[in-house]
Amino acid sequence: MTDNTDRPPTDRESPVGEPVVRGDDAVAGDDDEPAVAFDPDDPESVTTAVETVAAFAAGDLPDTPRYVLRAAAACAALVRAEDGYTAAAERADCPVSLVRKWARVHDLPRPIRERVAHGDIPPSAAKHVARVQADARYLLAWAVVDDDLTVREIRAAASDVADGADPDAALREQGADPGRLAVSLPVDLYRRVRAHATATDSDPDDVVTAALRDYLDD
Repeated sequence: MTDNTDRPPTDRESPVGEPVVRGDDAVAGDDDEPAVAFDPDDPESVTTAVETVAAFAAGDLPDTPRYVLRAAAACAALVRAEDGYTAAAERADCPVSLVRKWARVHDLPRPIRERVAHGDIPPSAAKHVARVQADARYLLAWAVVDDDLTVREIRAAASDVADGADPDAALREQGADPGRLAVSLPVDLYRRVRAHATATDSDPDDVVTAALRDYLDD
C-alpha cells in the first residue's frame, strides 16, 4: 500500500541534459535524427550546448516542441557547466533571461515535459509554468490542457502565484476550473456509477473521487 501522501515529483528527476522525453519515439515521430544529449561534465558536449543555445537565441533552430526542448536541455547543461546563468549566457552570447527561462523548462517534471513534447502545452506556456514551484506547476500545466488557458492567461496566473496568491484562486481568476476533468465512461460503468450514487444518496463526483483515491493509493 502506497502512502496517501505520495505525490508526483515536481522537479526533474533524470540527469541534466539527458534526452528522456526527446528520445521517445512517440515524440520523434518520423524524425530519424537521434536526440542530442548534453553532458555538463564533458567539454565537447558543452561546446555543442553553447552552439545550440546560440542558434536557438538567433532563431536558427526549427520551431518545433522537440527542438525547443533540445534548446532547453542545452541551456540547463550550460548553466550547470558554467555554474550560473550569467556565465552561461555570456558564453553563448545571449540574454541571461533566455537561458534562465529555458533551463527552468528543462527542470520541469517529466509528465509536463511530455505534454510539451506532444504539443499539448505550448513551450511559451511552459516557460511560465516553470516560474512557479511544487504542485502549482501541475495545476497550471493541466489548466492549459483541460481549460484551454492561453499563454497570456497562464502568464498572469504564474505572476499571481509568484506574488503569493493561492494557485487555485489565481487560475479561477483566469477562467479555469481547477479539478474539473471531463471523463467519458463505458455505458455499463456509467450506469453502475449512477446507480451507486442514487442508492447511497451521493453525488457521482464523490463516487468517482472515492474510487480513484482507492485505485491510486493501492
